[in-house]
Amino acid sequence: MVRLAIALFLTYLAVAMPLAVIPPFVTGWPGYSTFLAGVSVGCSFFSTLLTRGRAGRFCDQLGSDRSLHRGLLLYAIGCFLCALSAVSALPLTLRFGMLILGRLTIGVGESYTMVGVHIWGIGLEGHERSGRVLSLTGMAMYAAYAVGGPSGLWIYHHWNFAVLMLICMALPGLGFILTRGLRHVPPSQGTRRSFIAILSAIKWHGAGVALQGVGFAVLGAYIALTFHHRHWGHGGLGLTFFGLAFVANRLLLGATPDKFGGLPIALGSLLFEAAGLACISVAATPVIALFGAALAGGGCSMVYPALGRDVVRVVSPDHRALALGGFAAFQDVAYAFTAPIAGALVDGFGYGTVFMLAAFSAVIGAFIVIGLMMREKSGSSLTA
Repeated sequence: MVRLAIALFLTYLAVAMPLAVIPPFVTGWPGYSTFLAGVSVGCSFFSTLLTRGRAGRFCDQLGSDRSLHRGLLLYAIGCFLCALSAVSALPLTLRFGMLILGRLTIGVGESYTMVGVHIWGIGLEGHERSGRVLSLTGMAMYAAYAVGGPSGLWIYHHWNFAVLMLICMALPGLGFILTRGLRHVPPSQGTRRSFIAILSAIKWHGAGVALQGVGFAVLGAYIALTFHHRHWGHGGLGLTFFGLAFVANRLLLGATPDKFGGLPIALGSLLFEAAGLACISVAATPVIALFGAALAGGGCSMVYPALGRDVVRVVSPDHRALALGGFAAFQDVAYAFTAPIAGALVDGFGYGTVFMLAAFSAVIGAFIVIGLMMREKSGSSLTA
């Protein structure tokens, strides 16, 4: 499992490194607004959303290793297409189209990569340690955000966007090398249910993780621009503080969903996330904003594994990949639509507004988790 987590960290740098770079890259073109920058960021999450079900079905039927390796190939192709958008000889409309196509391809790659890592890890570790698996994979992802945010900005400012994306193109190959030779986990053989039926069974868990995802989408896309707008330096540190707090919390609390149940952990985490986002919204100094980013990172850290642990419990083993794909799809909805909507709100109302709205989203997620806790306490069946 450790090799899988390291491979995921290296691979996910290809997602994390361009994230804070794309908004300044796109808004640097004449006539391209913050809204279009948000579209460039959010479109990859939209393609991930549309392919979660297909990737989950592929993983359940053909195996988690094949799913992961297909995702890594798509990552590399998408990064190459993004690199082409930096060719200045091309018309801006074509460059923007190449960027969107590359981001969409990366989004499809994420569908196959993430469900492959999750199901392969659960197969290696056992169902009873599913919370640990989800914690480790999430820790690897957000460690990549912590390192990738400032690294991507540094490469972009010292070289250019094309160099950044070509580096990102090489990273999935390292992930492929690390996962070669790991024990094969055979796909399950059971009765297949529709993706819609699985989504219906996990809809409230999914709503909770989607509302958590609003905060991350806003912070990931706009924290660097917020620092720039407020005339503060070192905008990449926002993602670093977020990611470091995220990883630290996973290290400290990664086993708690398996020990104490997922819902109480998710509730506290959402409230911490809301407090952190509110701090960023009203911050008068960069220190307060960085504290808010760290608080939000610590809060975001445990929502996915805590709720995901319950998702794995409420479906049969032959539907786990499909269920986790559907669960992640709810988060993708937040990622896909938040960045462009927030971009439009920033243009009209400023950066503070979008961070405060993200905080309210996390609070609504907390109320949903309270409802799930009450349903569980009353003995209502959650099994699908």
